[in-house]
Amino acid sequence: MDIETLILAGGKSSRMGQDKALLRINNKPLLLDTYSIAKEISNRVYIITYNIEKYKEILPSDVILISDSQPFQGALMAFAQGLKYVKSEWVFLLACDLPCLTLKEVKLWVSQLSQIPSEVMAFLPQNEKGWDCLCGFYRSSCYSSLNIYLQTNNRSFQRWLNQEKVRPIQVKNKQVLFNCNTVQDYQSIGFSEKLGRNEEN
Repeated sequence: MDIETLILAGGKSSRMGQDKALLRINNKPLLLDTYSIAKEISNRVYIITYNIEKYKEILPSDVILISDSQPFQGALMAFAQGLKYVKSEWVFLLACDLPCLTLKEVKLWVSQLSQIPSEVMAFLPQNEKGWDCLCGFYRSSCYSSLNIYLQTNNRSFQRWLNQEKVRPIQVKNKQVLFNCNTVQDYQSIGFSEKLGRNEEN
């Protein structure tokens, strides 16, 4: 599939008290571990951050780092900025704080993309609050709609998606969508154990 990945690493990590992207998972920074999944299914991987220099040291040279020109304005603004660089039909949008995401699950989602009708703009998991916006696929052509929406000064991902045609992903293992937002979250995932993010079986 023609896919590029955008990883968002521009949050304040205020609830964690330290940079979530640099938390150690499988003896690697979480951001690097997330990248290792993205690179397996993508032609290119972009990381949007307000601090490029901080992440340069831990990432391979093939990663394209995008400086967030409007830091801390929310995920939707960062996504819109990243979309300007995407050349593929599909973009895989990822938060950097998904420590339980596995390559096996992501490959299963990718295998279904060819069946998504052309009028569907996004292919996303759902949760009790609505769409899981930061772990799923968007057609890069959604940029026009998103740009118009942002001109109304709205920043809600859910509100924008509710105006669009979205197909739900049937997630086989719900744990893969676990967000690591606090120290308690980090401790609860058993980070000292192998999480199997790159397992094929």
